[in-house]
Amino acid sequence: MLFNVLVVVFVLLMMLQLKRALQLAPLLGDSLFRMRGSSTLENSVRYSHDRNNLALTLLIPAVLAAVRYHLYRPSFMEALSPDVYLLAVAGAFLAYILLRRILFWWMRPHRRDDNYVLAYQTGHTYFIVEMVLVLATVGLLTLFDAEDWLFRLLIYVQCALAYLLFIFRKTQILSLFCNPLRTFLYLCGLEFFPAALLIVSAAL
Repeated sequence: MLFNVLVVVFVLLMMLQLKRALQLAPLLGDSLFRMRGSSTLENSVRYSHDRNNLALTLLIPAVLAAVRYHLYRPSFMEALSPDVYLLAVAGAFLAYILLRRILFWWMRPHRRDDNYVLAYQTGHTYFIVEMVLVLATVGLLTLFDAEDWLFRLLIYVQCALAYLLFIFRKTQILSLFCNPLRTFLYLCGLEFFPAALLIVSAAL
């Protein structure tokens, strides 16, 4: 029941944001291929606000996909009922997001933080593009009645590629005001550490 309710909520939210999402699409595409595109998007209050709202909305299908195809299923969640399992996965997602936010504020430089904020916010852009690809993949494979293992494989590959591309772009932005060592330390603290905790929690 909770799964179905969230599907309806997501569809309604997307219907409300559809016009702005279509207007945002060219800027999202530009951000993928040009570092200046990310800066242009971030400097627009309206478009950056729309981008962040769209990313929040797409958290719903991210959780639903993780639940439906068991993308995140630690052993301690195997005995949970479906609704409780869904809530547990949502809690893990929120904990990951909160940890990244805390680390972002804790490691924030005292001066010249514009590019630092830009590097963080760029993650929302790549998450949106990743989820669009995931939803398209799910829709296509559903038409062909594919096995769940194929869904998992393709989603994992898409997530890995989107994450690597995001890390590349974030490295470019951080290098505008950091030396290579400091850039690496920022990546370790802001991205690699939270991601490693998420993966380890699933593996153990």
